[in-house]
Amino acid sequence: MAIWDLLRPPTLAKDEEIYQFDYPEVFVLLFSVALIALYFNFSPSSMALLVIISLPTLMILVYNYRRQTSFWTSNIVVFLLSVVIGSVQLCTVISLSLALLVGVRIIVSHPENRIKLATVSIVTILIFYYVSVTLNGAGMDCEGSWLPPMILLASSLVMLFQFQYFYRKYITFESSVAQSTKRLTTMVSVINKLTRFVPPQIWQPIVKTDSPVSVSNKRVKLSIMFSDIAGFTELSDSLSADNLADILNTYMYCMTTIASKHGAVLDKFIGDGMVCFFGEPDSRGARQDALDCVAMAVDMRREMRSLRQRWRLLGFDGLDIRIGVTTGYCHVGNFGSSSRLSYTLIGREANLASRLELSANKGEILISQNTYDYICHDYECQFAGDYELKGFDDKVSAWQVLDPDINSGRLSKWIDQTLPGFNLHLNFKDMKDDDYKDIRRGLHLALERMQEEEKNPES
Repeated sequence: MAIWDLLRPPTLAKDEEIYQFDYPEVFVLLFSVALIALYFNFSPSSMALLVIISLPTLMILVYNYRRQTSFWTSNIVVFLLSVVIGSVQLCTVISLSLALLVGVRIIVSHPENRIKLATVSIVTILIFYYVSVTLNGAGMDCEGSWLPPMILLASSLVMLFQFQYFYRKYITFESSVAQSTKRLTTMVSVINKLTRFVPPQIWQPIVKTDSPVSVSNKRVKLSIMFSDIAGFTELSDSLSADNLADILNTYMYCMTTIASKHGAVLDKFIGDGMVCFFGEPDSRGARQDALDCVAMAVDMRREMRSLRQRWRLLGFDGLDIRIGVTTGYCHVGNFGSSSRLSYTLIGREANLASRLELSANKGEILISQNTYDYICHDYECQFAGDYELKGFDDKVSAWQVLDPDINSGRLSKWIDQTLPGFNLHLNFKDMKDDDYKDIRRGLHLALERMQEEEKNPES
């Protein structure tokens, strides 16, 4: 099922469509005035009432078949019912029978029209009661005859018909609501899955404001990061598909979490690499975007140390991250066609970040001169040299971002030492107070074992 099918509201089948004449009271009106004329032997007053009621009633019957209700039609129906009530001088059974129909019509009308209809009914009843008394005197006799029960029966049948109609409508709407709820639940589930393929900075404004989406892009200054796993290609030749997928998914999960924490737009995954950028759609200024990008790269390098230690224990050694960062103008936006769009960036600076990443050694973060100018006051960097990069005529100056902890005069939060037969990895940021005692015990045990080996190297 396509997603646009989920957005389409459920409709009734052709044989399930309910056609209803919304003013069944007019049948009671025609029936009542005909019986009244018959009961009073077609007297001038009863014939006048028959003509006055029948003509507009027949017009309503013809005009409003399969049409929606309206205030003015409801107003006319209430007026005509009230005319009959007043004309029979408030005969108890007849008046109550027709008044119930008036009440039903007022109830099913729009709330803002109910007071208006009630006012019309009361005023009309009083006026025609006065007219009837003036023309016929106050002695109209309709009690104790066959007329009131017949009108009561007709009114009751119409009210039962109305009840049956609204009950069917309720059942239909209940079924429609159930279908809509199911479709909405499915649609939300599908959207939640689709949003994993799109950066939140892109889909959230579309969902919140329902903004239009089209092929469009603009030229803005971005800080761009390319990264990949150095040594992954060589290692993949000797790994099973399951181990390869586990390593890659673990790496992508950790790096995606860091990118999200820093507010980066994760553009794409390229094999074991990833592309992130800062500056669009939410920029904090060119300098702050560059600082955020480098801070993210530093955190990724730190996280890679923990991952590398975990993989070593599983027998997968030699994996490390390399990163290239640059700052400059690129075109970013929706590229593609009306049927398929991709939010991405293109431009010289994106190519430069990719080339710097390929030129970086294991564990290195290489940044361009523009990025260095923005972040040099906050991060200690070392000139890495001038590189001849593919696609660039002139040599490109690059700087290496040093570890902030090691090169800031403070004690490093990381210790990572590897020698043949020796592997030490300490991450003080993740240690808790209870861990130091166990770590100290393990180090003492290792030192004692080393001393024994030194005394008896042949044992």
